[in-house]
Formats: sequence, C-alpha cells, structure tokens
Amino acid sequence: MPEATGIRLHGTACVIGAGVNGLAAAIVLAQAGMQVEVFEAEATIGGAARTMELTLPGFHHDFGSAVHPMAAGSPFFRSLGLERHGLEWIHSPAVLAHPLDDGTAVMLERDLAAAADALGEDGPAWRALMRPFATRWDALAGEILRPPVRAPRHPLLLARFGLDAVKPAATLARQRFRTRAARALFAGIAAHSFLRLDEPISASFGLVLAIAGHAVGWPIPRGGAQAIANALAAELGWLGGRIATSTRIDRLSDLPGYDLILCDVSPRQLLQLAGAPEATSAGAGRGRLSEVNRRLLGRFRYGPGAFKVDYALSRPICWNAPECARAATVHLGGSMEEIAESEAAMAGGGLPDRPFVLLSQPTLFDPSRAPEGKHIAWAYCHVPNGSTEDMADRIEAQIERFAAGFRDSVLARRVWTPQALEAADANLVGGDVMGGTVSLGQFLLRPTWRYYATSAPNIYLCSASTPPGGGVHGMCGANAARMALRRLGR
Repeated sequence: MPEATGIRLHGTACVIGAGVNGLAAAIVLAQAGMQVEVFEAEATIGGAARTMELTLPGFHHDFGSAVHPMAAGSPFFRSLGLERHGLEWIHSPAVLAHPLDDGTAVMLERDLAAAADALGEDGPAWRALMRPFATRWDALAGEILRPPVRAPRHPLLLARFGLDAVKPAATLARQRFRTRAARALFAGIAAHSFLRLDEPISASFGLVLAIAGHAVGWPIPRGGAQAIANALAAELGWLGGRIATSTRIDRLSDLPGYDLILCDVSPRQLLQLAGAPEATSAGAGRGRLSEVNRRLLGRFRYGPGAFKVDYALSRPICWNAPECARAATVHLGGSMEEIAESEAAMAGGGLPDRPFVLLSQPTLFDPSRAPEGKHIAWAYCHVPNGSTEDMADRIEAQIERFAAGFRDSVLARRVWTPQALEAADANLVGGDVMGGTVSLGQFLLRPTWRYYATSAPNIYLCSASTPPGGGVHGMCGANAARMALRRLGR
C-alpha cells in the first residue's frame, strides 16, 4: 500500500454508499492505513454525481449535479491531485448568464475586473463585495467547509464574511446594488440555497458561489459528473481500498466487526440501517444507537425538492440574448422580485407559474457528450418536498421565454419528479438535493449536536446531511473520517 502522510493506524473500516462523500471518507481512512471497503447499492458509483444515457443512445446526461464550483474549489479534492486520474475541468468563457426580458443578459465573468466592467454602475460595488474573499479563496474555503466545532484559523476573514453572509439575500442585494440587472444576478445565485430570499443566511449561498466563480470558476468535468466519482474511486484503489457495487446493506448488524463504519446516507436511512430499537437494546453500546440519538435523527428536517428535466436536442439552444451561449450555466428567472416570488411560493407549499429555473448546456463546451451536431440540456426548478405536480411544461415555458423556438429543438426528454430522484438515489429524500433544510438552526446543528458522530462509538454519518452540507465537495466525508480517526487514535 502506498505511504500517505498523517495518522497511521491498523484496522478495518467500511463505508456505506459510494457517493462523493462516501468516497472521500474512504480515501481519508485509507490514507491513514486502514483496510477500507465501500458498499454501494446501485450498479454505478457516484450517487448524485453520475452521468448516464437518460434520453437517447449517445446522449450522456448528469443525473444530479452538472456544474461544479465547489468541487473545483474543494480543499480536499485539491489536495488529492485528481487530474492524474483523468479529471479534467472545462471552463466556459463566462461563469454564468442571466437573461432578461428585454433581450439582453447580465453575465458573470470569471475575471473580477471584467465582471465589474460588465455590471456597469454596480461594478465597483460588486468588486468591493467579492474581492476580499476571491483573492483569499483557500483561506475562506478552509473556514466555511470545515467542522463548525473547530476554532477558526482566520477569524477576521470569517467575521468579515459573516457580516453579510447572515443577511437575507434580497436585503444584501438592495443594500449593495442599484441596478435591476445586478440584483437579479445575485438573487439567482443566492436561490441555489432553496431558501426564500428574505430568509437569514440566504445571502451566504450567493456570496460563496459568486466568490467561487471568480476564484475557481464554475467548471464542468469533461465527460460529465461521473468523472469526479471515477477519479475518487481511482485514488481509493491506488490506496488499496475496495468498492463493491450492486451491494445493498440493509442492516448494520449484517456487517462484520469493523473498527469503523461510516454511512453516506440520510438520517432517515441511518435509522433504518440501525434496525428497530428493541433489536439493538437500550444504551449506546458498540454498533447501537441510543434512544436520544434516535429521536434527534428522527427530527431531522428535509428541505424542498427538485423537479428536473433532461433534454436531448437537435441543435444548441438559440437564446434571445446570444451572449448566453458563452456560459455553461444559465439562470432563468427574470428580476430579483420574480425570483423571490417563485422561491416564496415554493417555500409556502405552492408552485409558481413562472418557477426559477437553473439550466446547464454542457455540450457547447464538451461535444463528446452527444452525437456529432447534437446537444443536451439539464434543467430543474425547486418544488415542495415530495411534490407530485408536473412542472415540465412550466420549465419549458421559462426556457421558451428566453429562447424562442426551444421546443422545436427537443428530440427527447426525461422527466424526474422528486419521487423519481429518490428512487434513483435514496439520499434524495423527497427530491431534496441539499441533504436537509438549511434553516439557521439546522445549519448550525446538522443533523444533531454530535455532527458526524452517533451514540455508537464506531458509527459515523458522512453524508450531505452533515456539515458543511450539500454540494459536490467531499468535505462532509473527509471531515467525518478525520473525526473518526482522531477518536479511534485516542
């Protein structure tokens, strides 16, 4: 086994789930010298970071995540050098396009000076807001993606970020920007949070993703999101770890006596894996969850769901604003007020007529993912958790609004309801792609006050339901594995 720096321990460990966080946890354990096995219920690794032929032969769509600022900026991924395992990032000329009803589009340029120029009157305000953090991305990412129980290494930087991050996104946009274009741009980025734009901490998502756009970009992996999972699996294999696919674990009691068991699953799944309370007896012994731990996990709240459509296209999307073809990511929502109205309706259990739509057009920059001359598109909107309403027509109407004639280019479509997403990946409870609601209270205590640990000394949770939450960055798994190693080492 190759030598790796850090703690060196003998012992065995298993990871349940070969999503990005499960693979990250397995790599950290293998780096420490443990024998690691990963069990994945599906035939393909990756969880929500899979790429498959979902519409027609030769059209390779991302099942879940498609554009990856947090993967490109992940401190853990950057430490691994995944490029030697074939991971290649593709950067579109512009980070993001946000078309408007007047036939123009506001663009987020990767270069901060170019972004400021593009935003005109609000350019100086945008630069002043982003520059202190974009120039110190490694320090900022190291703070916001590490366990909340650790003392900050850069307290002044974190405090400066927190002054604006705790605000509602709509409040920050109105305070900082004068033009409707800049406000709409920031609102669309902040809406990735699945929060109402008048909720506290919704600004934090807009800030982090916009800062990442300038610091590391919003790239796509050549070949699709599967390339990230495959590179992590290759790194694990190089370290001596093993992955068994199509291997579903129904009960923790079915597993042999591993020194550590890390679970890349939701809290609901962990309770199912633990079995009935009477089957495990009372207390917090090895391999058993206490009644208190069970109650806390059972109270975990899941967030809104996603309704997604994958398209096979006969041609590129013909945007009303041609500059939209410069970006792999396009936000369809019009003004800040319209986006806020859409997210508020969803948060209240309703469904807007004009939903905020997030769209990716990867084949403009990676033609290998469709037959020659053909293209794919990936689009989704936010819906209440477990919603059964069909949003496909409303999503297409939003695309048509900013790209007249879009429907004429559709060769095939694959619709994903929240139920279909959960059926394909059990971690996406009710279509929740964030691993749980990100309300202020649950953001600080996610999923319980134990964070990754459970009441059983050898069982840990390492999914997106743990800090720092959703996103393809692997930090939930890496953080959980490091905690487990520290405790095992003591």
